[in-house]
Amino acid sequence: MTALSPGARAQAEARPDRPSVVELRLTAFAAHRRVGFPLGPLSLFAGPSGSGKSSALRAYEALARLGGGAELDEVFPDPVACVPERARPDAQRRRGFRIGCTADGPEGPVRLDVAVQAEPELRIVGERLTAGGLTLLETALRDPSRRSVQAAWHTAGSSPVTRAPLPDDRLGTPLLPLRVAGKTDGQRQVLAAAEQMVVALRSVFACDPLPRSMRAAVPLGAGRLLRGCGNLAEVLWRTRSECGRRHGLLVDALRAGCAGPVRDLLAERQPGEVGRIGGIGGIGGIDGTVQALLDRGDGLRTPLGRLGDGELRYLALSLVLLTGPGVLEVDTAGEVPAALQTLTVLADGFDRDLDVRQREGLVRLAARMCERGHIRLVGAVSDASWAAGVGGVTVVDLEP
Repeated sequence: MTALSPGARAQAEARPDRPSVVELRLTAFAAHRRVGFPLGPLSLFAGPSGSGKSSALRAYEALARLGGGAELDEVFPDPVACVPERARPDAQRRRGFRIGCTADGPEGPVRLDVAVQAEPELRIVGERLTAGGLTLLETALRDPSRRSVQAAWHTAGSSPVTRAPLPDDRLGTPLLPLRVAGKTDGQRQVLAAAEQMVVALRSVFACDPLPRSMRAAVPLGAGRLLRGCGNLAEVLWRTRSECGRRHGLLVDALRAGCAGPVRDLLAERQPGEVGRIGGIGGIGGIDGTVQALLDRGDGLRTPLGRLGDGELRYLALSLVLLTGPGVLEVDTAGEVPAALQTLTVLADGFDRDLDVRQREGLVRLAARMCERGHIRLVGAVSDASWAAGVGGVTVVDLEP
């Protein structure tokens, strides 16, 4: 076994056990050109309207979905909107965009860069996966008449690279485990880097709570929180009984962010028509819906429908931060132990409708949860000056 130098040993020990995205690159995407944004455990994109906060989060989510194996047209239903406004078509009337990221983990920094053609046909025209200055996977569109790209991946065996066609409607990196045998050191390096990138990207929950959808009773279902948090009452019905400790932390957070006293947060089944008119059956009349309420501690229970928009968004985002992939509607890497994965929450309008107390309480809760390493948050805010005093926050200032 080869001994590591002191510097190499320190570098290896500093590598995170859980792969995570540490940089987002937007070479040419919407309003962004040739920019790279460093990302920490808790990152806030800050800037006025039109500065590109939402498009940065949209690019991150797109990479995450592509890393999970989604097809290109599912990820980009309106690809032309992603093309930089002043981008001119080439002689073949082609226009597109370029995005990428870096994932750090046990394999060290791994870079992924993707070029997408938006017009006249949506397709991936180039992809590059690199680590340690070595190109592990590279694809290019050689024949526009074929619905494939020519791929070459590192082998380091009798042949330095292996070449084969890959589809042009999805990312090649998550397909490598189906194509690479792993017989040589080079092939095993390719597989390890691809796995690190996919694991870093997969567990992403894009969240934008919509207060208007959170006020009414909702049907019982799978108990997994949706993007707009409209089924929050259903999720509370599940989580309150599954984890009393986390539910207690959520109630503590609500005491700091909601007006009036808060003793508990409840979810109750609602009576159906039979139950309301006092008809048959003492336990009948349950209509399969559930409503969430605040227990004020004096016999009064306040339905969520009576809460303000800021209180509802604060409640939903607190629930997201205090739960995990088993509760949120996310696509995790099922073949990788949960202990080696990190959930990344994308929160556009993180501070929308929140007052000073709520936004400061929420970012401090996020900082505490992100410090533990199992969750990361990338949010968009109009101004992040209020978060400057909170440790662990990476602020990315954008210019309009």
